Amino acid sequence: MDIKLDPSRDDLPLVANTSHILVKHYVLDLDVDFESQVIEGTIVLFLESGNRFKKRSSSTEVTCPSESNEACKFRMPEPCQIPVTNTKTFSSKIGYNDFVICGKGEKDTSGKDGNHDNQEQASGISSSKYCCDTGNHGSEEFLLVLDCCDLSVLKVEEVDVAAVPGIEKFTRSPKLRNQIVHELMALPADRWREQLDYYARCSQAPGCGELLFDTDTWSLQIRKTGAQTATDFPHAIRIQYRTKPQGRSVTWTSDQSGRPCVYTVGSPINNRALFPCQEPPVAMSTWQATVRAAASFVVLMSGENSAKPTQLQEDYSSWHYYVTMPMPASTFTIAVGSWTEMKPEICSSNDVATERSFSPSEADFRYIGVCGHMEYPCRFQKASATTQKIIPHRVFAPACLKGACQETLLPLIPPCLSAAHSVLGTHPFSRLDILIVPANFSSLGMARPNKEKTGHVSDSGSSVIRHGLNPEKVFMQVHYLKGYFLLRFLAKRLGEDTYFSFLRKFVHTFHGQLILSQDFLQMLLENIPEEKRPELSVGNIFRDWLESSGIPQPLQRERQALAECGLAQQVSAEVSAGDAVHALPFLPPRAVGPALHPWRGARDRRRRRATTVAKWVRVNRRPRKRKRKDREEVFEKLLPDQLVLLLEHLLKQKTVTPRTLQSLERIYRLSEQDAEVRHRWCELIVKHKYTKAYRDVERFLQEDQAMGIYLYGELMLSEDPRQQHLARRCFELSREQMDKSSAEVVAEMLF
Repeated sequence: MDIKLDPSRDDLPLVANTSHILVKHYVLDLDVDFESQVIEGTIVLFLESGNRFKKRSSSTEVTCPSESNEACKFRMPEPCQIPVTNTKTFSSKIGYNDFVICGKGEKDTSGKDGNHDNQEQASGISSSKYCCDTGNHGSEEFLLVLDCCDLSVLKVEEVDVAAVPGIEKFTRSPKLRNQIVHELMALPADRWREQLDYYARCSQAPGCGELLFDTDTWSLQIRKTGAQTATDFPHAIRIQYRTKPQGRSVTWTSDQSGRPCVYTVGSPINNRALFPCQEPPVAMSTWQATVRAAASFVVLMSGENSAKPTQLQEDYSSWHYYVTMPMPASTFTIAVGSWTEMKPEICSSNDVATERSFSPSEADFRYIGVCGHMEYPCRFQKASATTQKIIPHRVFAPACLKGACQETLLPLIPPCLSAAHSVLGTHPFSRLDILIVPANFSSLGMARPNKEKTGHVSDSGSSVIRHGLNPEKVFMQVHYLKGYFLLRFLAKRLGEDTYFSFLRKFVHTFHGQLILSQDFLQMLLENIPEEKRPELSVGNIFRDWLESSGIPQPLQRERQALAECGLAQQVSAEVSAGDAVHALPFLPPRAVGPALHPWRGARDRRRRRATTVAKWVRVNRRPRKRKRKDREEVFEKLLPDQLVLLLEHLLKQKTVTPRTLQSLERIYRLSEQDAEVRHRWCELIVKHKYTKAYRDVERFLQEDQAMGIYLYGELMLSEDPRQQHLARRCFELSREQMDKSSAEVVAEMLF
């Protein structure tokens, strides 16, 4: 099943056979070793067979796609071939914050203990070779296919869940392992703590027979002799594995304080190089994870609980997280580093953003009614959760950024959470962890092109993600831009009150579920009066905004209208003749973000910005030697979004003198502003070859690596030897720490 792809242009395969069998819960037990840059341990998968699977149906037969008729080779490692478990892996009891589980026993590395059945099978497969196309072991057997890449799989075995003490308390069939797993997964949502407890106990149960497995570039394939259907296949399996230092799902790097850290990068291959999983979003699952690392490190994960470390022997700590809301495996995140927790002050009601009050009818639907998602402990059913504007949150950062976080970030979080609650309603999660990530974290790390249309979905559920392996697609943001302006267009057409009221209703209706664009648009149009949606239909929106290239027609009409009114007209009136800059609603990728904020500002702020632009145009045109009677221009203090707009306008000037650039930097202290402002400042430096500020460009390329991609291109396009040397030198200093996709794109620019 090995698939050879060209990473520069081909699609990413999703090979998991989710139509036949689904992972409903993962239990991970991992050790993080910074010396070897490896994460190793075990993962237990709790499976549920699909109802479409039928014994010996043609849709479930797996054939080898090789050109020849050679047999597929399935293997199991000999006991002596399994590397010795890292001595830093502990067998002591593990602490769990929210429930108590039994102590963890010693790891089973021989495959001999606890094999209640299948003894003949275990001894018969030790030759490490197995034929899948002929004989009694042919294609009649069911094959579990998991998405997997850049992992060393050491052992796969069935878990004897029937051996768990006390398991008979809630199952009617204590001796049927698959039935035990089925009944465990079927526990009602109000017994979630008990369910997690038994998941943990089952994950530590002894093995009862090793399973045949094989790996290729993109998958892990597992089978059990004699199991012909997904129903027959073991529903609890344990995989012993380790990651590889070059694995594409995690990045081993240093934080801003120079301390080692590792984090999930949200790469094009998502988490398949962190643990074997089912990548398609339809494979919604819950998980719990225990992660051990040196006591000096903090382990953060996308869990629902505020985990605290449990001290272990030899200066090591254990952290435990869990999730009770089923979600795609790609949402699993982990970050381990020497982070410092910033303690936010308790804010009063006056410290949060002013909120629009809900009418009774709007507030009621937020927690009344039956949810449409699969059963889990849902906050939308709790009246107390629906009125919780600010959920508990923790903030972590490198020690060197403690002061900046205390001063700037912490005061912003409560009003942001409150504003989100005001617009969208109930927070879906009970808590939040916020981490200041290292400089090489890709700014679009979690917005990769993995939501585009997939190719043909096979009967097994496998498909492909278009352009998923093309590193250049990371920086093609047109679809995100069009999505933003589509929502903005709808809000303007329907009116903000109507639009935001619909958003709250939509979130309430579809929370906890997978949704498509047509779900959103269909519900929007169904909830809008006919008179407010002339010429709007799902078909028209798809045609104009989602399926056609270029600027959509509705946006072009808005662009023409803006040229004659609003901000553009005010700027034109203030800027000197010949220097009028029309503010277009469709900005280049680098202008997304604060550059869009001016459209939301008050009229006096707009005029102040326009007047400031005119002043700087005059300063730039003024002769170098001025008469004494000339007065110095007085410039007001500008907010970051105002500075972005100012620098955008100045970038359109054909010439900006060194004297003007020096004054800009001095008056606004541009080198101390945020990344959006400094990016425009660096563009001005590069465009006008302002050598005195090249140090600011070097700093930006080092500290803001994801945003610096565009600067590398501008440095090379200038064809200035000094600028090109600067680009190559900065890249050589940063390439080992850079996001892999970013490094590939920059390398193509430079060499």
